[in-house]
Amino acid sequence: MDAARLPGTSGPEQIVAHVDMDCFYAACEQRREPALRGEPLVVGMGYENGTTHGAVATASYEAREYGVESAMAISEALERLPRKVEAVADPDLDVEDAGFYRPVDMDFYESVAADVREILHAEAEVVREVSIDEAYLDVTEQVAWETVESWAQDLKDTIESAVGVVASVGIAPTMSAAKVASDRDKPDGLVVVEPGTVREFFADLPVEDVHGVGPVTARELATLDIETAGDLAAADPELLAGRFGERGREIRRYARGEDERSVTPKGDPKSLSRESAFTEATTDSEAKCRQVRTLADAVADRAQRKGARYQTIGIKVVTPPFDVNTRARSLPGPVEEPDLVRRVALELLGEFDDDPVRKVGVRVSNLDFSAGEQANLDGFGGDAEPEATSDSSVADNSSARAKEQTEDGQAGLGTFVGNDGGSEAADDTVDDGTAASDTHVSLPPGQTTLADF
Repeated sequence: MDAARLPGTSGPEQIVAHVDMDCFYAACEQRREPALRGEPLVVGMGYENGTTHGAVATASYEAREYGVESAMAISEALERLPRKVEAVADPDLDVEDAGFYRPVDMDFYESVAADVREILHAEAEVVREVSIDEAYLDVTEQVAWETVESWAQDLKDTIESAVGVVASVGIAPTMSAAKVASDRDKPDGLVVVEPGTVREFFADLPVEDVHGVGPVTARELATLDIETAGDLAAADPELLAGRFGERGREIRRYARGEDERSVTPKGDPKSLSRESAFTEATTDSEAKCRQVRTLADAVADRAQRKGARYQTIGIKVVTPPFDVNTRARSLPGPVEEPDLVRRVALELLGEFDDDPVRKVGVRVSNLDFSAGEQANLDGFGGDAEPEATSDSSVADNSSARAKEQTEDGQAGLGTFVGNDGGSEAADDTVDDGTAASDTHVSLPPGQTTLADF
């Protein structure tokens, strides 16, 4: 990083935005069922409707008022917030103090996240997705400090109007400060920490707000009379190193606003895709084919520019009301054949000739970035049985995807899938290989987006 942009200086700084979706799983459920907006809502992992097993993945802010927290057992959550349907039937329960419970639906959440990702890549050249509901953006070359607050508000408005979920945004010259800023005024927050004010911004915050300081470290720091970020910033670095090793020095630097990390996209994608929605559902076969041809050509071109060959070609078709259907065909080996992408995609689309369609997409996956020879396609007639998924076969694989992530009160179950390296066109998107099964996906009426699947 250029010295003029080092954190903590008064010169030109990098401008980092941290975008964090508010109660994302709950927000997705509220988008799917608008009647849930403003209601106490609990989303449970390992939970099934009507049962008491599982744990809280996230709780809406209304549910948190009853003491429901992420990672809490569903049985305990029910003691604090009974199910609305049971309260209606039980005279000993108050309907006004009851809430709604829904099981985790990761496929649906990832579909919503894809729409958010598309907007982020359209707004910034460099994007790093760190989970399903948060990402860092480097907008240094696009926005000035004088206008960044207006830019961030426009970003928030676009996400809410186009996708139907709410984001909090933190802006700062460092990644660690931007992350803390996004959490500072939730929900629906927007906090800008200008250059030269990072240490002041941190000073009075609880020490556990500092990047890298978890509950255990915070308790250890408390034994050293270090309770705020300001205390940590002023602490003896040798004392911290003696107790925590190099990590002690690192968290002290973060508390002082010293964070030299830059926003860097993750590695090679596992798939490349494009999709587009019709203004309204259509049965026009030619319109569907025309859209798929355009998307297939765009995906093949993207793969060529990235030096990627592909072994699987697939499509996504969304039919009313919001049913997502995916079909794919595997090849003998990795190839780079734009005409084949178009042909296979159109053949797979043929299954939906007579169906009304809201949205279509094309994807290539099982990518190979090596310089080996292309697979021999002799004998591949393209008539192999397509791999299909349907909403009747959706399995609850959330536990396999579970990871420890409880920021913003949400026990994360997956990643903000996808990364395009931040160097290509904004309407091109990719994913990291997380499989998307068919599910019911709610798309805002009239939305015409390009997102991956």
